[in-house]
Amino acid sequence: MRRAYADVPAGQIHYVEEGEGDPVLMLHQSPRSWTEFQYVVPLLGRTHRAIAMDTLGYGGSSPVPHTGEGPHQDSVEEYAAGVVMLLDALGIERASLVGHHTGGVIAVEVAAAHPERVHKLVVSCTPFVDAVGRTQRPDVDGAEVQEDGGHLTELWRVRQPYYPPGRPDLLEDFIVDALTAGPRRHEGHAAVARYAMETRLPELACPVLAVGAPGDVAYRDLPRWAEAVPGIRVAEIKGGMVPLPDGMPEEFTDTVRDFLEAA
Repeated sequence: MRRAYADVPAGQIHYVEEGEGDPVLMLHQSPRSWTEFQYVVPLLGRTHRAIAMDTLGYGGSSPVPHTGEGPHQDSVEEYAAGVVMLLDALGIERASLVGHHTGGVIAVEVAAAHPERVHKLVVSCTPFVDAVGRTQRPDVDGAEVQEDGGHLTELWRVRQPYYPPGRPDLLEDFIVDALTAGPRRHEGHAAVARYAMETRLPELACPVLAVGAPGDVAYRDLPRWAEAVPGIRVAEIKGGMVPLPDGMPEEFTDTVRDFLEAA
């Protein structure tokens, strides 16, 4: 895998890529980074140009720029603009997008705002954010910093029920990304809660695959995706939980590749 930074109008975006062929850009959940796809990139890179980026404000990427006074509230539209900036910087006119959780919401906005730039769209364990969905957003990753480090235990405790037993390495990767994001680690979730997805879904013009995992909090929304997007394909990965791409990379990659290579 090759790591690099792309200079963009918002600053710099960190990304990783491997392989050649049709480009596939992967977008992580909040408050993760490209490492959510660290095992998927080399697998998908066998047949595609697999790219995983850090969303603006997360991982190694610059924060969302703002010039106003007071604290800034990120938006899904701003995260999506960062995706387009990276595509432009890499000279990619059209790519398929694979988004997990928050990344799926961002991918929807990119595909709706720039249909000419998106070949196919995969929304993995992505919440359905309409009037109902906006009231069901979980309050996670917002633990206040404590001098004794108790917030680290709290971050771990809240996530642990949605992670597979015997895989503390996956929770460790989450903790690293959460600490890297700092006090803004919850901002991605807040941006999703403010997003009016129901107004953007009618703008989707590309083939869409919705991937669900029974152990994931967004699994309940899979039927709603099937009803809301005409012609959508739906796939379930049995045994999957919140860390689906990094927890079950082979199954995840096979599901994504089958969709990308289908006529």
